[in-house]
Amino acid sequence: MEPFWPRVSPHFLACRRPVAVALRERRGAVAVGLSGGADSLALVAALAAELRGKDSSFLTVVCVNHQLQPGSRVVAERAATHARAWGLQATVVDVDVDKHPGESLEAAARRVRYAALAEHGDETWVAHTAEDQAETLLLGLLRGHATAMLPRSGSVVRPLLQVRREDTAGACAELGVEPWQDPHNDREDFRRVALRKDIIPRLGEIIGGDAVAPLAQAADAVAEDNAELEPETLTANCAELAALPAPRRRRAIRALLHAHDAPVTKEALREIEALCTHWRGQGAVTIGRRLEVVRVGGTLSVQNVS
Repeated sequence: MEPFWPRVSPHFLACRRPVAVALRERRGAVAVGLSGGADSLALVAALAAELRGKDSSFLTVVCVNHQLQPGSRVVAERAATHARAWGLQATVVDVDVDKHPGESLEAAARRVRYAALAEHGDETWVAHTAEDQAETLLLGLLRGHATAMLPRSGSVVRPLLQVRREDTAGACAELGVEPWQDPHNDREDFRRVALRKDIIPRLGEIIGGDAVAPLAQAADAVAEDNAELEPETLTANCAELAALPAPRRRRAIRALLHAHDAPVTKEALREIEALCTHWRGQGAVTIGRRLEVVRVGGTLSVQNVS
């Protein structure tokens, strides 16, 4: 049966426009993450609408069941049913979330989810919105380093990064579908949730308007700057690092740590930098709970803590 696409749908149209651009720029088979929430439902529906009457064999909708909540398999199957009703192929993938020492539940679930998505396509499409961009910037700042997301980062594509949540929720209403409400989105012990439900609204009150728009705009600029200034090749050679200007040296060290999924703090960055610029035989620099950085033969080495 032909899917129902509303004739008057300003919110859905706001989602379809960037998806159409992303489709023109795709570089291979696509795996789209669908949780059943408003953002991912809007993304998948927009894809289905843009591909109506066209070949969609390159695309697989992947509903990852993290098995962290009772009934999670039912939620994933329901999400897959929506995608199939819109004419797309969809699969449900069960995963086990194995936390590394010092890793948060959020980070572990994200790591496992992206690994599962990567098995189903050359590109992984996810439904991050402008609100997610604003939250990412604030979280990075609270860790001492401004971070943000690009619309395309390697194989990860974020078509809705400049779309607002009011549009994804509005699109679902226009389509007549009810999004799944993740109980984890109400857990304010998760930092991102606390920012979303408490801090960003307070910032809006302080400025007397929408705080998300300027935060997301600043985050877009940060992401572009980071992409331009990141080192093209990783180096762990202490002499090479010491010869770099300080800002580029710190970026190079951050890139080295990120390659090992290691957390980055200002204090750790300063101590690792000293291994290169002020070497006096210092011991290892502990990173999180499971890693340490040592200087071995003039080279930085990231090692597991035994």
